[in-house]
Amino acid sequence: MLAWAPYGRHGIFGGFEGTSEWNVLWLGLPVMTLGGIAAGLTLVALAGRKWRRALGAAAALVALAGFGVAFDVLEGPPLACGPVC
Repeated sequence: MLAWAPYGRHGIFGGFEGTSEWNVLWLGLPVMTLGGIAAGLTLVALAGRKWRRALGAAAALVALAGFGVAFDVLEGPPLACGPVC
């Protein structure tokens, strides 16, 4: 959630040229939330030496990351334009 917050705030409340990008809320937030849950489940399963559960949770994490990259919701906060713009 903390990693999503800067991108989400900037995307919803005035992204490029003051327009809102609602896909940040509808796609970015769920991907980050479910990814955090999947990462936690993976770590708990690895700590408990439950290899099959860890593999399943890691596969879910990879699928969420692939979805995030495919729909461009894990691109990070937009960079501020420097003096070269």
